[in-house]
Amino acid sequence: MTDRAMSDATPFAVTVVVLPGSSLMTVASAIDPWRALNRVSGAERVVWRVVTPEGGAVTTCGLPVAGEALGPDAGGDLLAVVAGFDVLEHATKPVLGALRRVAPRFGMVAGIESGAWVLGALGLLEGKRATAHWEDLEDFAAFHPGTDVVADRWVVDGRVMTAGGASPAFDLMLALIRERWGETAALDVASVFVYEETRSGADPQPLVSMGRVAAREPRVAAAVRAMEGALERPLPTEVLARRAGVSVRRLETLFREALGTTPGAYYAGLRLLAARRLVTDTALPLSEVALRTGFGSASAFSRAFRRHAGMTAQEARALARARRRVP
Repeated sequence: MTDRAMSDATPFAVTVVVLPGSSLMTVASAIDPWRALNRVSGAERVVWRVVTPEGGAVTTCGLPVAGEALGPDAGGDLLAVVAGFDVLEHATKPVLGALRRVAPRFGMVAGIESGAWVLGALGLLEGKRATAHWEDLEDFAAFHPGTDVVADRWVVDGRVMTAGGASPAFDLMLALIRERWGETAALDVASVFVYEETRSGADPQPLVSMGRVAAREPRVAAAVRAMEGALERPLPTEVLARRAGVSVRRLETLFREALGTTPGAYYAGLRLLAARRLVTDTALPLSEVALRTGFGSASAFSRAFRRHAGMTAQEARALARARRRVP
């Protein structure tokens, strides 16, 4: 992925750009594997620096993340851009200008979570395969018609990489370590975090992380995956049962045993969870949110949302915006 010599004579140089609103877990996933690599190697194989738009600290998850200014002479092996909420507000013209100047000086460039939007704004994704966080995929694809947008966990296309969130970013860093320093180094780094690497980059990003349920009851997992793929046009329980290979009655029993609820109630909750994310994290009209989550009318959506959230959709959106304004 890089022309740099595979020797430790010169440490692998990583620059991580953190925009306000990033997930703290995603920031850690882009940095901590390199720290762990140095630890398990007993040598300084990697040097990294954290950069923020104006130098100084940015707020992520209510906590300050200290950084330095990017500088016009920045360069190295990997430039990773980490972003989260309101990325297009934080990726200002000066920020994009600074990144555009230095990006050619890095062997690889990565967009982590909403950082993919930044790479798109820089024109680095034109004609490339790329991914973004699963919540953004539909809008991301519409916004970048020249990009082959896929739902993979992470994607490498030449020197350009994208990852959908914290866990995919961690796996991507492990893949880079594996390619440069070998399988044993990657396993040692994963072991520092008591982490079992079980997913490949090409695995799809799930709307619901089924965890142990998928292993214990794959028929429930199959039904949930079918639900995920049909939020806009909900499937009848009979179709879900057929996808899971069981009768309707058996599917209802399996859901009660595994999840403590019925398929219908779980499906409704899944759609409302997706609706709440669209309400709080986007500026989509509420009528569009209703359509995307399978509600036949604005009034039906409003009633269901209020029962689910204990407030109206307008109130939830206003509250989310107010919270993001708090430093």
